[in-house]
Amino acid sequence: MRRRLINSTLAVVLVVIAVFGISLFVVEARSIESSAEDRLDAEVARLLGDVESRIAAGEPVTADEMRPVAPADRFVKIQLAGEAPVVLGARPEGDLMEATETGVHGETVTVSHSKSVVSDEIGRMVTIILVVSLLAVAAAALLAVQQAHRVAAPLTDLAETAARLGSGDPRPRHRRYGVAELDRVADVLDSSAERIARMLTAERRLAADASHQLRTPLTALTMRLEEIIATEDADTVKEEATIALSQVERLTDVVQRLLTNARDARLGSAVGFDLDEVVIQQIEEWRPAYRSANRAIVHSGKPGLRAVGTPGAVSQVLACLVENSLMHGDGTVALRTRTTGNQVVIEVTDAGPGVPPELGARVFERTVSGHNSTGLGLAVARDLAEADGGRLELLQQRPPIFALFLSREADGLGKAAH
Repeated sequence: MRRRLINSTLAVVLVVIAVFGISLFVVEARSIESSAEDRLDAEVARLLGDVESRIAAGEPVTADEMRPVAPADRFVKIQLAGEAPVVLGARPEGDLMEATETGVHGETVTVSHSKSVVSDEIGRMVTIILVVSLLAVAAAALLAVQQAHRVAAPLTDLAETAARLGSGDPRPRHRRYGVAELDRVADVLDSSAERIARMLTAERRLAADASHQLRTPLTALTMRLEEIIATEDADTVKEEATIALSQVERLTDVVQRLLTNARDARLGSAVGFDLDEVVIQQIEEWRPAYRSANRAIVHSGKPGLRAVGTPGAVSQVLACLVENSLMHGDGTVALRTRTTGNQVVIEVTDAGPGVPPELGARVFERTVSGHNSTGLGLAVARDLAEADGGRLELLQQRPPIFALFLSREADGLGKAAH
C-alpha cells in the first residue's frame, strides 16, 4: 500500500511538472527570442542615430571612430552611400539573428549575432527548470513517503490489533492516529476488545465457579454411592439411593443456577421455602463426613422459619460454609437460625482458629485464601446469596461466625406459595 501511495503521488507530481514545465519552456523560449530581437533593434537604432549625427556634423564615419560606440559582441556593418562598408567585429558563423535600418542620408546599419547566443540562454533556462523540477520531485517524494507512512502505519497497527483479538488477546490498545476515519476504526476495535474481554472473563468465571460448586455435590454423591456399594441391606440401599437422587437433582439445580447467574444475576426464581428443611438436609448430607473426621454437626435456633429465595442456591451457600468448617475448622459445627427485623439469619460457626486477622472482610474476594485453597468458595457463595437478594457476612473472625441473611417470607407470599 505504501508503494502505491508513493507511486500515485509521484505520478501526479510528474504530470503537473510536465504540463507546467513544457508551458513554461515555450513561454520563456519565446520571451528570450523576443528580448534578443528587441535588443538588436535597439542597438541598430542607437548606432544609426550616431551615424546620422556624424554625417550631419561632417565628421568621418570610420571603423576607428565607430568602434567605441558599437557593441563589442556584435557584428556591425555600416554602409554609406557611395563608400565602402564599415565593418566592426567578426562575422559569426552559422545561423544569424540580425536587424537592419536605413537612415535619411541613405546609410544602412546592420547589427547581427549568432543564434547560439539565444540557444545558450534558452539552455540555461531549461537547466533552471530541470533543477527546480528535480527539487520538486524530491520534495514530493519525501512528502509522499511521510504521507504513506502516516496512512499505512495506522492501518498496519489496526490489522495487528484485529489479529490480536482473533488470537485471544482482547486488551484494548487505546491508540489514535489523528485521522478521523482511522480513529473511528480504532474506537470500534477497542470497544470490541472490551466486550470480548468481558465475555472471556464471564466464561472463565463460569468455568471456575462451576468446577468449584460441582465438586462438593459430586463428593457427597460419591460418598452415598460408596455406602450403597458397601451395604447389602435393601432398605439402606433404597434410602441411600433416594438421597443420592435428591443430590443429583440439586446438582442439576446448581448447574442451572450458575448458567442463570452467568447470563444475568438479576434473573432469579425466588420462592418461599421452609428454612429448617434446607438446614436439616445439609446436616444429613454432611453428617457422614463429619463422623469420619470424629466431629459433630448440630442445629439449633428458632424453628419454623420461612425465607424467600432459591432453595438450591441457599443449599449451595450452606454447603460451602459447612465444607469450609470441615476442612479448615475444628470441633463441633453449629448451624443456628434466628430472625432480625424482616430477615432470617443462618449462622455457621465452629471451634477452629477462624479467619486470619490480615484477611478480614477480604475473605470473600476471589483468589483470596488463608489455607492454600482456590479462594473461590466464599466468593461464589456470596454471589449466590446476593443473586437471591440476600447477603453473606463474616460476623466474627475468631471463632468464626458466618451469617447468611435472607428476606423473611411475608404471610401473603407464604399463602401464594402454598
